[in-house]
Amino acid sequence: MPASTSTPLIDPVPTGPATGAHQARFWDRIARRYATEPIADMAGYEATLRRVQGLLAPGHEVLELGCGTGNTALRLAPAVGRMLATDVSPAMIAIAQARQAAQPAPQLRFAVASADAPALPDGAFDRVLAFNLLHLVDRLDATLAHVSRLLKPGGLLVSKTPCLAEMNPLIPHLMVPLMRALGRAPRVASFGEADLRAAMERQGLRIEAVERHGTRGHDWRLFIVASKPLHPPGPG
Repeated sequence: MPASTSTPLIDPVPTGPATGAHQARFWDRIARRYATEPIADMAGYEATLRRVQGLLAPGHEVLELGCGTGNTALRLAPAVGRMLATDVSPAMIAIAQARQAAQPAPQLRFAVASADAPALPDGAFDRVLAFNLLHLVDRLDATLAHVSRLLKPGGLLVSKTPCLAEMNPLIPHLMVPLMRALGRAPRVASFGEADLRAAMERQGLRIEAVERHGTRGHDWRLFIVASKPLHPPGPG
């Protein structure tokens, strides 16, 4: 499918030191191990991929934030016009680019950038994807405001986010801090469905769908589709 020429993807995305350097150091350190870890709920992952593919079209300009080692981007890219997949970790992006060399996807470009990289133009994207990311950002509202700015009117934020507040309290309050102290976990935010929905709505995004695709007991990975309204809200 030829690339769309309607809205240019800025080129290049800055690849030097990005904001969120502490996250980059952590993910760089574990990138090789992360790349070999199996997906815990493959059936749930495939269900999410099918759902996302149904929201994509050949002419779409798509941005994925926090793309990791690129597996999901490589699966989704053939369905769109052009896709830019970014991650704060240079080591993760290097693995993603190596995977792309073995699995060519001409619509897709990988780049190092934080979730709030300032260099991307307003209203550039039909879809912004954020999978397993929003609990990791330093400032959730600021990141969502940035996403809203990047979306075209009528565009969609498609996200899947672990809601740690829905887990056994021992995990976010005891296990995660211990793993962080040992250097085995990143800094994460603990919130639930209501918190995440409210944060999106504060940034003018309209919730279109809230789903859970897990196949193993209670699924605390929340799938949310939110749209940027075609017209900004009026005063009052």
